[in-house]
Amino acid sequence: MTETTSGEPMDAENIPEVLPILPLFDAALFPRMVLPLMVMQPESIKLVDEAMAKDRIIGLLVSRKPPNESQEPLKELYRVGTSALILKMAKTQDNRAQLLVQGLSRFRVREFIAEKPYPRARVEVIHEKERMDKEIEALMTNLVTQFSRIVELSPGLPPEVATMAKSIKEAHMLADMIASTINTSVEEKQEILEIIDVKKRLKRVTELVAHQLEILELGNKIQSQVKGDMEKSQREYYLRQQLKAIKEELGETDDQSVEIEDYRTRIAEKNLPEEARREAERELNRLARMHPSSAEYTVVATYLDWLTTLPWNESSEDNLDIKKARKILDEDHYGLEKAKKRIIEYLAVRKLKRDSKGPILCFAGPPGTGKTSLGRSIARAMGRKFCRISLGGVRDEAEIRGHRRTYVGAMPGRIIQAIRRAGTNNPVFMLDEIDKVGSDFRGDPSSALLEVLDPEQNNAFSDHYLDVPFDLSKVMFITTANILDTIPPALRDRMEVLELLGYTEDEKIKIANRYLIPRQRREHGLKAHQISFTRGAVRRIINGYTREAGLRNLEREIAAICRGVAAAIAEEEATSVTIKVVNVAKYLGPVRYTNEVKARHLIPGVAMGLAWTPVGGELLFVEATAMPGKNRLTLTGQLGDVMKESATAALSYIRTHASEFGIEDEFFERHDIHIHVPAGAIPKDGPSAGVTMLTALVSLFIDKPVRRDLAMTGEITLRGQVMPVGGIKEKVLAAHRAGIKTLVLPQWNEKDLQDIPKKVLKTIQFHFVDKMREVLEIALDV
Repeated sequence: MTETTSGEPMDAENIPEVLPILPLFDAALFPRMVLPLMVMQPESIKLVDEAMAKDRIIGLLVSRKPPNESQEPLKELYRVGTSALILKMAKTQDNRAQLLVQGLSRFRVREFIAEKPYPRARVEVIHEKERMDKEIEALMTNLVTQFSRIVELSPGLPPEVATMAKSIKEAHMLADMIASTINTSVEEKQEILEIIDVKKRLKRVTELVAHQLEILELGNKIQSQVKGDMEKSQREYYLRQQLKAIKEELGETDDQSVEIEDYRTRIAEKNLPEEARREAERELNRLARMHPSSAEYTVVATYLDWLTTLPWNESSEDNLDIKKARKILDEDHYGLEKAKKRIIEYLAVRKLKRDSKGPILCFAGPPGTGKTSLGRSIARAMGRKFCRISLGGVRDEAEIRGHRRTYVGAMPGRIIQAIRRAGTNNPVFMLDEIDKVGSDFRGDPSSALLEVLDPEQNNAFSDHYLDVPFDLSKVMFITTANILDTIPPALRDRMEVLELLGYTEDEKIKIANRYLIPRQRREHGLKAHQISFTRGAVRRIINGYTREAGLRNLEREIAAICRGVAAAIAEEEATSVTIKVVNVAKYLGPVRYTNEVKARHLIPGVAMGLAWTPVGGELLFVEATAMPGKNRLTLTGQLGDVMKESATAALSYIRTHASEFGIEDEFFERHDIHIHVPAGAIPKDGPSAGVTMLTALVSLFIDKPVRRDLAMTGEITLRGQVMPVGGIKEKVLAAHRAGIKTLVLPQWNEKDLQDIPKKVLKTIQFHFVDKMREVLEIALDV
């Protein structure tokens, strides 16, 4: 610690022009301050001896590096230092010198005139000119206040130092005294030493003091907090020990011991797998050594709860009565023969081979076709518990595999959570909307599902929270999807896809009468005699108010009618209502959809195509017209690139074979062609409209309309070949709903008609083609 001396320093004018220089490395001296030094280098000892023999005045310069670490020591010395007077000097037995020096004044080195035996330099004394003003006074007052606070918080500084600082009236001396006292680095002290302007020096010292004060206050706060926590912890421990002693005197049992014995009993009774049992016992031993107030105690207890409540060996008994299972499936769902057949086959295999692995089924189809409800029906038919989780929008891998126990609030994944809720290790597990799983920086859930849905791997499914394998091989997994294209190929390969087609009009009528109307009656508090629907009314609701492959909108419209009837009965306007064709509009408003085929008058240049959408098939009209111009092609209707290319290919094919269709060559040079696909607000793309566009163009050019009841689909090539397209099942059902009697399909798509209901196949005449000439012969008789 440095301190000021009482007594006046030597006048700066008496300081010699040439000074011996003593390098300092880990300390800095300010004018008027006293500093003890230990001198060890032989050359420095010689410098001290010669100075003591003369005027005892030396120059002190701070070195950037220790003397023995630099090849050129003089270059490492700062150029501003402090001249000092050696007050005391004492030598030790090991030829070292202990000095007590007092700073005299700042100086600046003009040049070094010698390096051996010790550095000597020609110096210029820096005279400090001080002029007091209000800002300097304010800086001094603030500096003294902050320094007094530092002294209060620093046990190593005596209170007298603060009193001394208050007594100093010279601004430069106050700045130097405080800079030498506070805990700062040598570099920062050298920076203060080099600031000649007193006001700037005061500001810089204030910054250093503020920083030091902030550190001390923060440390004091931490110390108080730690001390408070320790006192609280010690107090709690003392009270708990007293409580334990009291309970022992009263003969009461310790709650922690009861809880640990309870876990030990549950582990023994649960008959856990070997690896899970070892982990449970290890965690239980940890729990026994913990204090109940410990934060880790709750984490371990929660983990043991999960291990001892999961159904490791609890299985429900399968209903292997095939006839009873078939009856339950038929009761719950009309149609869906392919899916029902696959379930019956699975039960038959289970009956013959008990240890067969559960299948991974994927029900794919438009919304509202009964995918989710079919899963519940399968669980009821098999006598199993039913679990369902929705994967729509799931982007975190931890949703599937869980969080590691190192995280606060960690939990198992949704698979393990659902298994625990089911209480058995062989439920029917539905993963809904698997096509809508996403991925981001938190991982890829679809990749985590690979292990879940692989029968070769899921017998040892590893959840991050449990960290022990759990057998999922007995679970019957069912997934649902609207679109298969968005499911990663590796995941799709693990599933057996069963496509659920849209329903025909007759199927919708039967489902409405058998399931939808009775359900909506119950939900709206109506009796069977209070509301009834005629077959014609149901048909009108289906054709006039819904346009979908599934049944959701149909049920909504039936619900709207039930609400209207319930209101009429509640207001005593009627006691019973029969819904007929004529009064459907009273409850649902005007007819929303009309038969486009009948509404449109087909003229030359218009052809009907078929389109696939995620919610089923739809009719697609293509219109073409020609106008005077310069052989330009315009395409409208928000068409995608593939659809635009199909239109260009169709026009190129027609121009190539213009003579065969009786079209003059000059026709294209004198006309602009415009192709439009109505419903322009809906984006459209895909190659399957190529046949339709070519037919519409030929119809326009030869001025002959396309057959009214005919629709078509297929991709074309420049050579006139008709290529296969997708979504045939949905497109055929859409044509059937619209009343189309004739369909033109690619030859290669004939195999796709196998899964279409026979009743639909009987009402439509199919033409399978592989050349455009065949299409034109059927559609235009050319």
